[in-house]
Amino acid sequence: MVDVFSNEKEIDKETVFQAVESALEAATSKRYSHNIRSRVSINRKTGDYDTFRCWEVVEADSRFENDLEFPHTQMLLDDARNIKSDAEVGDVIEEQIDSIEFGRIAAQTAKQVIIHKVREAERQKIVEAYKDRVGELITGIVKRIEKGSVYLDLGGHVEAYISKEDMIPRESVRIGDRVRGYLKSVRSEQRGPQLFVSRAAAELLIALFRLEVPEVGEGMIEIKGAARDPGSRAKIAVKANDPRLDPVGACVGMRGSRVQAVSNELAGERIDIILWNDSEAQFVINAMAPAEIESIIIDEDKHCMDLAVKSDNLSQAIGRGGQNVRLATELTGWELNVIDASKAEASSGAEAEITKKLFIDELGVDDEVASILVEVGFNSIEEIAYVPVNEMLEIEEFDKELVEELKNRAKDALLISAIASEEKIEAAEPASDLLEMEGMDKDLAYEMASHGILTMEDLAD
Repeated sequence: MVDVFSNEKEIDKETVFQAVESALEAATSKRYSHNIRSRVSINRKTGDYDTFRCWEVVEADSRFENDLEFPHTQMLLDDARNIKSDAEVGDVIEEQIDSIEFGRIAAQTAKQVIIHKVREAERQKIVEAYKDRVGELITGIVKRIEKGSVYLDLGGHVEAYISKEDMIPRESVRIGDRVRGYLKSVRSEQRGPQLFVSRAAAELLIALFRLEVPEVGEGMIEIKGAARDPGSRAKIAVKANDPRLDPVGACVGMRGSRVQAVSNELAGERIDIILWNDSEAQFVINAMAPAEIESIIIDEDKHCMDLAVKSDNLSQAIGRGGQNVRLATELTGWELNVIDASKAEASSGAEAEITKKLFIDELGVDDEVASILVEVGFNSIEEIAYVPVNEMLEIEEFDKELVEELKNRAKDALLISAIASEEKIEAAEPASDLLEMEGMDKDLAYEMASHGILTMEDLAD
């Protein structure tokens, strides 16, 4: 019977034997009024079995009667050595007892244990079969729907689970529908689903393009990234590894057939195909399509860009509910801020005037030289002091003598500023409550005082 069962369920024979042994052990324990520990050993060839009662060897404990916490399953070391001379604490002493008949109770218990073992083995088989397929597209039939979550039948008694959060919002699916998804994880669990699928992941979009566009599958076109607002809109960045190919055209397909097939699979999601570029600024401009960007200000330290667009193009650049700029941010990895071009120009002009006045006051240059410095992109005295001479010589209106003079004046201005700052720090006196504040040290208190923070009240403000 074990042979038949093992072959039928494709489960190891040893697993079935262990299940029967566990059942006989449970049935043996039920024969006694108190719980005992037992072990059953089945002869794998003849089917005969022996039963042993087991005790754990422990040291005496005066807190309990007879020095044992569990007298039916434990034995004192001295008693154990009367049976087995070399017994030690932690060993198990066994004594053979009469085996029970494999009757109705034992058979019923065995049935439950075997069913449990079979389910465990089948679930483990599913994990082993699918753990190397994480990241692949899988297709299944909708088996049941529970509170927005969907269970897929993948065939061969294998189920996959799509949570409500991983479904495309407002997508209508019915029992019996064929659904594709992205296998995002496989987890070995005692109960419930083990294969977790997503229809909202950006990876699903990439996998579908790999399926629909042969050039992507063959590696001639590379997908550099994707961003999705599931069920509404998506952006995907593509790059051609073969210079003869148009990556955007290949992904769109004849009369939009390829991109339309992907869109239909994703409940009509609108997909923008973006040309990837080595230049991050140009890539951001492409990603913001269809909006036209007038100018870009890049802050590499904060990893963000300010994008100026015309007033009548502002709503298109931002998108409904900020969708366009949000997807572009996710796709490029840069924090993008959309601003009105006219306001940006006014703001930029005001900043340029402030910078120009700084150069005139600090460097003692005329309006023309200050304007040239601002126009070529200098924003601070430090930049003028430390930028390489050969870079400044590239400015058409500047000669070597003028460049060296400007750099010397900039260094002098920085030195004077540093000395003034030192004097200011020395002159500022922090209040006693700030000095005595928990966690405060003298250097920090004086540095805060130089910035006008003299009391604990100032610090609180």
